[in-house]
Amino acid sequence: QVQLVESEGGLVQAGGSLRLSCAASGSIFSINAMGWYRQAPGKQRELVATITSGGRINYADSVKGRFTISRDNAKNTVYLQMNSLKPEDTAVYRCNANLRSSSGTIYSYWGQGTQVTVSS
Repeated sequence: QVQLVESEGGLVQAGGSLRLSCAASGSIFSINAMGWYRQAPGKQRELVATITSGGRINYADSVKGRFTISRDNAKNTVYLQMNSLKPEDTAVYRCNANLRSSSGTIYSYWGQGTQVTVSS
């Protein structure tokens, strides 16, 4: 069994910063990509940022230059540093990890989600 445990989000004023973390634990053979997604009320879930095991990074256009994703492979942890936050960043943020089993099968796991609220 694999668990993804996210840090708490929070309430922050526009222009402020917040850092999220997500740690994977359990029966892990290897982790491919890890990433963050978000869903605002009444909207579809959208990709925020992803990072592969080799360090290749992809950002949503809406967060480029403001958010930074990183990972510590030794700790099976991914981070999301969010700077210059805007009210439109308000959403539930969920961590995702694609794990590879010893047989090569890829499994996708999700964190429980954490609320980030940016006040204007």
